Amino acid sequence: MQDMMDKMDIAFPHMGIYLENVPKSFSIFGFEIAYYGLIIGIGVLCGVLLASYVARKEKFDADVIWDFAIYAIIFSILGARVYYVVFAWDRYKDNLLGIFNLRNGGLAIYGAVIAAFTTLGIYCKIKKQSFLQIADICVPGLVLGQVIGRWGNFMNREVFGEYTDSLLAMRLPVDAVRASDISEKIAANMVEGTNYIQVHPTFLYESLWNLILLFAMLFYRRYKKFEGEQALVYLGGYGLGRAWIEGIRTDTLFIPHTTIAVSQVLAIVLFVGALVTDVMVRRHLGKKITPAVTMESSKH
Repeated sequence: MQDMMDKMDIAFPHMGIYLENVPKSFSIFGFEIAYYGLIIGIGVLCGVLLASYVARKEKFDADVIWDFAIYAIIFSILGARVYYVVFAWDRYKDNLLGIFNLRNGGLAIYGAVIAAFTTLGIYCKIKKQSFLQIADICVPGLVLGQVIGRWGNFMNREVFGEYTDSLLAMRLPVDAVRASDISEKIAANMVEGTNYIQVHPTFLYESLWNLILLFAMLFYRRYKKFEGEQALVYLGGYGLGRAWIEGIRTDTLFIPHTTIAVSQVLAIVLFVGALVTDVMVRRHLGKKITPAVTMESSKH
């Protein structure tokens, strides 16, 4: 691998991969389109398509999913941006117009998740639909959207972790990333005479983790014990992965006036909460079923 990288290059040295001139955007009729937004859009579309497929498999009206998706997409984007801006306020307090510029990233997944579930609750209340049933139908699509959407971070050269020399180590030119994302450890491990950093590709870790979670959810779907369990699997499964991935990221959002990573705390809370809720509901269902079985047996 070469010592000096052009600004738009990306490399995975231990895998022998060197990508030259990876653009952040492309132009159509003079209009610049960011790959970040395009990839997220593709992820959203694929997610809705998967959710509508799951709905049909479960004999549920797929039109309801498409109807809900319109509201979910709008408010999830707003939620993702609000969450990011709130916990990265120092970046925007002197440039309020920057809040409306999404081309350079700045969407927090957990903000989108919170907004999506809140929107679903309101939607189901108004439309008189089952919140738990629709949540179970939609979460596979949600996690698929995350699998795809994380590659928007790759195009933006963001969401990476601390220095590493592991197999998946990624190299990025210093001039291609935000100075605030370069930690002391990363800087200390820069090789003299080079112009790149070598880091954990945490966007890739999360994309792969979510892909595994998606397959697990689709496999387990037929074995779920109660409505809402798929949503718990998503919240707990994603929380488990996000908790350790967040610990090595360098662009972490902190609870104001602390060094506590807000998304890591939320991930741990959701993992524990989902696990405890699942166990408690299963125990409750077991208690309801066991007396009935005993009474039926006594008749014979």
